[in-house]
Amino acid sequence: MLGAGAALPLVAAGPAAAAGTRPAPRTAADVIVSPAAERQLIRGFGGMNHTVWISDLTPEQRNTAFGNGEGQLGFTVLRIPVHEDRANWSREVATARRAIELGATVIASPWNPPAHMTETFVRGNQTNARRLRHDMYGAYAQHLNDFHQFMRNNGVELYAISVQNEPDYAHDWTWWTSGEMVRFLRENAGSIGTRVIAPESFQYVKSFSDPILNDAQALANTDILGAHLYGTQFQNFPYPLFRQRGAGKELWMTEVYYPNSSDSADLWPQALDVGEHVHRSLVDAEFQAYVWWYIRRGYGPMRENGTISKRGAGMAHFSKWVRPGHRRIEATAQPAPNVYTSAYKGDGSRLVVVAVNKGDAAVSQRFVLENTTRSSVLSWVTDAGRTLAAQPGPGLSGGSFTAVLPGRSITTYLLQ
Repeated sequence: MLGAGAALPLVAAGPAAAAGTRPAPRTAADVIVSPAAERQLIRGFGGMNHTVWISDLTPEQRNTAFGNGEGQLGFTVLRIPVHEDRANWSREVATARRAIELGATVIASPWNPPAHMTETFVRGNQTNARRLRHDMYGAYAQHLNDFHQFMRNNGVELYAISVQNEPDYAHDWTWWTSGEMVRFLRENAGSIGTRVIAPESFQYVKSFSDPILNDAQALANTDILGAHLYGTQFQNFPYPLFRQRGAGKELWMTEVYYPNSSDSADLWPQALDVGEHVHRSLVDAEFQAYVWWYIRRGYGPMRENGTISKRGAGMAHFSKWVRPGHRRIEATAQPAPNVYTSAYKGDGSRLVVVAVNKGDAAVSQRFVLENTTRSSVLSWVTDAGRTLAAQPGPGLSGGSFTAVLPGRSITTYLLQ
């Protein structure tokens, strides 16, 4: 290896070929990791628990979701619903309380206000569309605050509460216009006793959130700009206006499943798409949190039997090692076609690098760490035959290491 003083060992690329000679891994451009070039603060990774629509997580499944041992997801964000019926509020307490005990953050989103606060109207071809009555904005803010207080009284301190889940895709729940959202944020959100999330557009529709960013008072009463990524194209992940106007605010991706809800979460290499999606959400969109839809589902991070799926492994390669309080740092994002890399730093000398190789062929990848004093590398890999499997770490010398990224794989490196 040129410039490093000596050749470094390569990580094994998996079981030996049954016959013949394995092709030499192709070589990618160097990944330059710059710990001094800090980007966004990471808040965490997680998913949704909705005890009215599906059954609650069991005690063991709560530990699998929010614990960080072997066979656990290491999630640090739980999203729960604000039920319109207060009689259902207590259903969300047990899982939320356990998530907090395991170090997670809890956020909440409503689908509907209480029925007496709503009215129907005609919206296009929908004759029974639902919206919040304009004379009920203050009462609705109190409803959200009451949920916050209820959860606090039951041992769950909410990190934030949303105004409305997907106000622009509300055929089955409550519609809001961007103007209505701005009005509520301006006039009522300031009375809510925890952080406020808005607008949670279903497809990160910028024309819905732009008015919030362009209204000083609405923005002042918004703490987290939340978005969903259903069908959002990668080229629409960046948000220049948020970069211009969002100083002091957080940017969270609060719901998605990807690439669909019809296939098994263990379908491979399709499940590897999740690794790329998380990568682009953190690097291209610069989200601070990545939150899946249902935690336990056939297409989700946890199988119905309570074990981690391949899609879940794609998230866990981030969630288990990129912990709340880490910062993303500058790193070469795509050193070769179908190869995606990102890097993060925690306290002290801790660095985490995540590499996704969606190509069929193995890739010999050199990582160059600027101004490093780190001396050891640990690594874990997921591919067709392995899931979050520990493997020998590559040697680190002269501030760089070289590793083989197996074809169709995701690998996490921990440097200390």
